[in-house]
Amino acid sequence: MATTLPPPKAGELEQPERPGNGSTGNGGWQNLVPADGNLRTIEEYSPPPSSSAIWVGIAAICMSFAAFTSALIVRQGASNDWRHITLPSILFLSTMLLVASSVTLEVARRRVAAHMGGLTSQAVSSKLWLYMTLGLGLLFVAGQYMAWLQLRSEGLYLATNPNSSFFYVFTALHALHVMGGLAGLGRVIRKLGLGTLRRSTLDATSIYWHFMGALWIYLFLLLWMRI
Repeated sequence: MATTLPPPKAGELEQPERPGNGSTGNGGWQNLVPADGNLRTIEEYSPPPSSSAIWVGIAAICMSFAAFTSALIVRQGASNDWRHITLPSILFLSTMLLVASSVTLEVARRRVAAHMGGLTSQAVSSKLWLYMTLGLGLLFVAGQYMAWLQLRSEGLYLATNPNSSFFYVFTALHALHVMGGLAGLGRVIRKLGLGTLRRSTLDATSIYWHFMGALWIYLFLLLWMRI
């Protein structure tokens, strides 16, 4: 004999069904995935973590050098002991080397992209252009060191006067950041050789290196006009 259940009384609230492991694909609210289980749509709109970190780092570097620039301008305007110095001539060559390294890196980036697209003939040439970029960066750092030696030979040290102090601070900080970029280039070359290089890693390294070039041009003009 069939048993019938009485209808719910008026005013009673029905308990909503709790999502479980059904067709929603949400796993009881534990895994937020689309109903069809396809994560590609979400991933396509997510910025690469490496690129996001690079832009945060660039913003921090900009703020730091902006603070030092403000300190230089204030110190120059409030002192009577400001004596202009002649910039070492090696800096002109260093500037050209760093600009050239940005060009070689861009060529390397395009060849690596072609290699990732299936053109195996670009593998050797892309690594060669990356090594050229790395070598030009090392020559730039060597040029900065030669500039410091030239100033020392003229009797200009870190604490000699405000001009030399700011020169050493600006060039040393920039050289340290360039060395960080060189480490990034070395990492890109190693990953390319192992076949594990990701496009986002190469793009983030390229953005940082191009920023180092633009930052140096700004610093070079600032030192030329103010120091």
